[in-house]
Amino acid sequence: MAPSFDRAVSSLLCVEDDTSVFGENDGDGAAGEGVEATWRRRGRGQDGCFEGREELVPMQSEECLAVLLEKECRHLPGLDYLTRLRNGDLDVAVRAEAMDWMGKVHAHFSFGPLSAYLSINYLDRFLSTYDLPKGKPWMTQLLAVACLSLAAKMEETEVPLSLDLQAGESKFVFEARTIQRMELLVLSTLSWRMQAVTPFSYLDHFLRKINGGNLPLRTLISRSVQLVLSIAKGIDFVEFRPSEVAAAVAISVVRENQFMDIEEATSFLPQPVRKERVLRCIELISDMALSVAFPKSGTSVSSVPQSPIGVLDAACLSYKTDETAIGSCANSSHSSPDPKRRRT
Repeated sequence: MAPSFDRAVSSLLCVEDDTSVFGENDGDGAAGEGVEATWRRRGRGQDGCFEGREELVPMQSEECLAVLLEKECRHLPGLDYLTRLRNGDLDVAVRAEAMDWMGKVHAHFSFGPLSAYLSINYLDRFLSTYDLPKGKPWMTQLLAVACLSLAAKMEETEVPLSLDLQAGESKFVFEARTIQRMELLVLSTLSWRMQAVTPFSYLDHFLRKINGGNLPLRTLISRSVQLVLSIAKGIDFVEFRPSEVAAAVAISVVRENQFMDIEEATSFLPQPVRKERVLRCIELISDMALSVAFPKSGTSVSSVPQSPIGVLDAACLSYKTDETAIGSCANSSHSSPDPKRRRT
């Protein structure tokens, strides 16, 4: 049984290591930091994508790639997380509600893609380990606030105050000390491993490999970033490692604009990345896009998003029970008035 919220928080003071948040004190933090810094050095434009002096960024070394591949397994949800989501042991609606809120606030403050992905990573890892108390609906939003706040502190240069972060259609408003206690609980539950390896750690390398070592077009980078964030919302992609997601996204994006044999497309994969899992991820991306682009009879065609990203967003933000397709909180929120915001 998971410890209570109060008991868990009470034992958190002064247990952190000053290096554990950034590199797990394992001697390879510099490598991981260098990769993520590649995306930061390019700068973000108003569209949230990366732009700038790409020619100044060297291609990732094979040694750096090997370090990332070894580290990524330390920042994944529990092995049974996906199974528990699918069989109902964990409420998928809780995850969807938290991601819906984080997505709105992320857009409100124009945060970058790294903080968006990290907030989802923190959420999944926490839910796979810690059982939220029943009958306390405010806990879901408090967890979402904490995950997004921690991600923003890790990646953003300007982070709003805790109270200001609770923008948009928040059902509850939490005091700063309450959010801080929840942040400490998340940090402790995740063993202070917050510099997670993400698909962005590999995208540049894989896109260059596919492109014969040349710099990828900015449009390919932008599409890849958007696609990673879109599929991160779907539970079916939880089972894949960041390297597998990055490889599948890079291949999918390139194949949108040019014919590429699948054997040729996967020939660049480093040895630890399993080809069959990358192919499975590519298949899921394609299936989700098709399931929305070509809905079953009785579905309104006008309601189907027309852009590729819109298609994947709609597909990933829905899940099925045995008999009924259930929309995400983003869809259900329009059918009922928002309750009065309560200060907690």
